[in-house]
Amino acid sequence: MLKGLDPRLNADVLHVLRAMGHGDTLILSDTNFPASSIAKETTHGALLRMENLTAAEAAEAILSVLPLDTFVDDFAARMEVVGDPGRIEPTQVEVQAAIDAAEGTPRPMLSVERFAFYDLAKTSYAVIQTGERRFYGCFMFRKGVIGPED
Repeated sequence: MLKGLDPRLNADVLHVLRAMGHGDTLILSDTNFPASSIAKETTHGALLRMENLTAAEAAEAILSVLPLDTFVDDFAARMEVVGDPGRIEPTQVEVQAAIDAAEGTPRPMLSVERFAFYDLAKTSYAVIQTGERRFYGCFMFRKGVIGPED
């Protein structure tokens, strides 16, 4: 355990979050996502896990240390519901709430069609699979910057 760090963040996840640079993307996936095969194609090359957490719990922990990119509109995204891209699932509402809390202001994430999301995931820095069993618990976060102290 370390002071000031969310205990839900394991050492492997912390290592990857620290190693990522400005603009790198992170995929947070549910249990149904083809996480292992896609993770092999990422920069990190290996699947990370936060298995005992919902997508929202994992997002809250990650966003406690990961700044989101404020320079772009695609700072965060969710996988669209197949056949109903405008529908927002409960897990997506929960992750949006975690984003809003971390950002201090509402900032809606974009939606990405399912197969386009798979392609996006393959070009990401890393994939973290959660224990989320509800459908459409897949998200992308783009790392931002932490400015210099005043």
